Amino acid sequence: MPAVSHTPGAGDARTDGVDRRHEIGRAARDTVGVGMGYLPLGAAFGVLLATSGLDWWWAPVFSVLIYAGSMEFLAIGLVTGGVGLAQVAATAFFVNFRHVFYGLSFPLLKIRSGLGRLYGVHALTDEAYALLATKPHHDLTGTRVLATEVLCHLYWLTGSVTGALLGASLGLDAGGLGFALTAVFVVLTIDAFRAAPDVPTLVIAVACAVLALAVRPGSMLVVALLTFVAVLIGRFLLAARRARHA
Repeated sequence: MPAVSHTPGAGDARTDGVDRRHEIGRAARDTVGVGMGYLPLGAAFGVLLATSGLDWWWAPVFSVLIYAGSMEFLAIGLVTGGVGLAQVAATAFFVNFRHVFYGLSFPLLKIRSGLGRLYGVHALTDEAYALLATKPHHDLTGTRVLATEVLCHLYWLTGSVTGALLGASLGLDAGGLGFALTAVFVVLTIDAFRAAPDVPTLVIAVACAVLALAVRPGSMLVVALLTFVAVLIGRFLLAARRARHA
């Protein structure tokens, strides 16, 4: 493991104000692209929330406490539909389970303060991970890591609150916005398939969704995710067994 530098700008707690401003500026430049996506998507979430019967102030509550774009969209339906706490917990677990693996390569240790690290875990989104985990480890400082996450969070919070206020005050028509979450997942699926084409896994995912919709339409997402995870585990164990006997 390379030695950790103790020079200002290398994540050391002793970086001076000039270096901190420089690192925040670098984070601001890094997050512009993410912000251009977070603002309209957050606004769509806010409008959908306000037109679903929830007060506008639920937008900042969701965006601060949940802060997981796909789960926030799902939470609107779960809250307004009176879904039980157990199903909410299971849905949140499976939707965000990938974050467990993000932590393996996310530069959280660059952040020196305990509170900073707690926030760093909370604010670990797909986009923040993509911005930071792909950069050279020696080029990152705690200030830059934390500023990147804070700025991404502020973009989302601004978009969601603006959308909720507009939806509540102008009575915007939310027709079609309910499809925003589906569109997000479709885009993520296409991107993932382009990066690592795997037809069997895609077929398995579709089959699990269709099966869950037929068997338990009221709990389709949870059943589909559980089935998909079980099939993937079985597939992995079978492949490992074949490899041992090859």
